[in-house]
Amino acid sequence: MLIRDTKTIVDWLVDGARSTVRTQDALGELCDRLLGCGIPIWRVGLFVLTLDPLVMGQRFLWKPDTGVDVTSAPFEAFLSEEFRESPVRRVIETGVVLRRRLADKDCALDFATVRELRDEGATDYLAVPLFFADGVVHGATFATQHPGGFTESQIADLESVFAPLSRVVENRTLRRTATTLLDTYVGNQGGSRILAGQIRRGDAETIDAAIWLSDMRGFTALADRLKPQALFDLLNRYFDCQVPSIHRRGGEVLKFMGDGLLAIFPIAPDGGNAREVCNAALAAAREARAAVTSSFGALQQHELHVVRFGLALHLGQVLHGNIGSGNRLDFTCIGPAVNLAARIEKLTGKLQRTILASDEFARQCASDFVPAGEFDLAGFATARSVFGLADELEPSQQQSSTMSAPA
Repeated sequence: MLIRDTKTIVDWLVDGARSTVRTQDALGELCDRLLGCGIPIWRVGLFVLTLDPLVMGQRFLWKPDTGVDVTSAPFEAFLSEEFRESPVRRVIETGVVLRRRLADKDCALDFATVRELRDEGATDYLAVPLFFADGVVHGATFATQHPGGFTESQIADLESVFAPLSRVVENRTLRRTATTLLDTYVGNQGGSRILAGQIRRGDAETIDAAIWLSDMRGFTALADRLKPQALFDLLNRYFDCQVPSIHRRGGEVLKFMGDGLLAIFPIAPDGGNAREVCNAALAAAREARAAVTSSFGALQQHELHVVRFGLALHLGQVLHGNIGSGNRLDFTCIGPAVNLAARIEKLTGKLQRTILASDEFARQCASDFVPAGEFDLAGFATARSVFGLADELEPSQQQSSTMSAPA
């Protein structure tokens, strides 16, 4: 027996659709409830603009036989002719409901989407603006294949859910935006901990991690010779050679420091995966080295664009959490292990090596490294052994015996 009253749907939405967590789940249950009220929906879409450095918006598309499909659109899609001439773009820009009674012979077929839906058997199409509290307008669409289209009573029922649906979608969009921005600026693990409530200065934990600290050589001179925008473009291109490899291998970028990059590859509390993590960090380092060579190799003949970098890898304990002053905090890691990585990185230029590692790190990847020497490092009481990749050493040095694996 059908429940003809949509008030239960409105009440459910006003209560926050608490039986669902994700936007797609809320849309799927909404559509099930609308069908249960006798509203013959066949295709329902949500189009939500996002605050994301890579994604312009998301589309949630429900069909009764496939459920909800979620797709993300890059910024280029917002400029495409297809989107510029779409009903959704129209309602987002005007804030006015758009309806096309496709069952009528004289229905205006002024949008490609409308024509496609009619060809698929749609008889009625409704595109509506969803108003968020901040004034930004998003969109929703409802289509049916029912003979004659939606009745006026069914249209009124649909209209009753628009406002509470906006609140539900806005709530979930705000959560996604917060998560995305935190992931973008402090990393996934840091963002998750901040959202979980670790927002006070001093909230931190001690963890073991493989530490990555890289720096571009000759950056000061390069910055003095390049125009600001050209320098920005070069830095972004340079970091694009490193960050994807770090993320693919399970690492987390904590900080960009001008031309420097600090990242960690966390190790399990029991330390059982230390070798696996260090191998992943080393693989990311090799990928980054190859990417820099590939990306900037063709420009090496132009002195202004010579790009070389040094990278230190270390294994140690760090304090990971909030540091700063008052209400201006940074989620990062500190400790002697980070300082040691920074000192080792400074040796890369002196030794003309791209990648150097500490004794602690090299022991986890013993077959890849050979000794590069012992060095007195500022701030450390005793000389420290440093290791270079065998494939970066001179032929005479490559003949040296590699380290033995730890017992």
